[in-house]
Amino acid sequence: MSGDFSVTFWGVRGTIPTTQTRNARYGGNTSCVEMRCGDQRLIFDAGTGLYPLGEDESLTDMDMFLSHTHIDHILGFPFFSPAYREGTAIRLWAGHLKPEGLNLRDVLSRIMSPPIFPLTLDFLKADLSFHDFSAGETVQAPHLAAAGITITTLPLHHPDCATGYRVQFGTKSACYITDIEHTRNGLNEALIGFVQDADLLIYDSTFDDKDFDRFIGWGHSTWQQAMRIANAANVKSLALFHHDPARTDNELDARLQALRTHRPHDHVAHEGLILTL
Repeated sequence: MSGDFSVTFWGVRGTIPTTQTRNARYGGNTSCVEMRCGDQRLIFDAGTGLYPLGEDESLTDMDMFLSHTHIDHILGFPFFSPAYREGTAIRLWAGHLKPEGLNLRDVLSRIMSPPIFPLTLDFLKADLSFHDFSAGETVQAPHLAAAGITITTLPLHHPDCATGYRVQFGTKSACYITDIEHTRNGLNEALIGFVQDADLLIYDSTFDDKDFDRFIGWGHSTWQQAMRIANAANVKSLALFHHDPARTDNELDARLQALRTHRPHDHVAHEGLILTL
């Protein structure tokens, strides 16, 4: 194991991409986060933020972990340039489908098929491999283990299910927890245990506490709940993520100011943000 552990945000919106000028500073692309653990490149979700990441011609070997396969989290995959290049290796992982009797290749084939999309998976020239597991398991990837990387997973409460990930590289850890709905009765103890003492927690903060009751059943959480989880789990740094597409730059600025009155070193994620753990 050698090298730095960095996290880059390529897409931070939820639900649908947006190009409105009022939210341009934080970015309008949907979920896509890259983690670099030494020479290993891990990608979390394939929203429209995957498209600009794919312009990096040095990206020739990667593992792509999906939280789930709702459209905003996979919309970038058909437009991902490395998938069309020979000599590229892409290992795709999903933990929410196998328990439902489904598999990732079939699901991605649905969006890459006429008349929805003109090309099928068979047009892709990269070496693709599909790995379905059950959320709650540790990812079985010998090449990552050899690089000193351990990835554990957690099932999340979301329509059609979702998976949370914890990446451990050396002494540092980052957790990717998006598309999770919390309950009103206390904190999720399983989640707190999962993210305990993490260096970074990336958390779904679509809503605000004052609006949350209107959106029960939508499968998302609030920035205040993110703060409560981070405090309870002794998380060193929190990055609010999966912003509502209607949330303006000014509103997110105000959210950041409010967040930092309680946790001065935390972040409201924006496209291009790079954190080194």
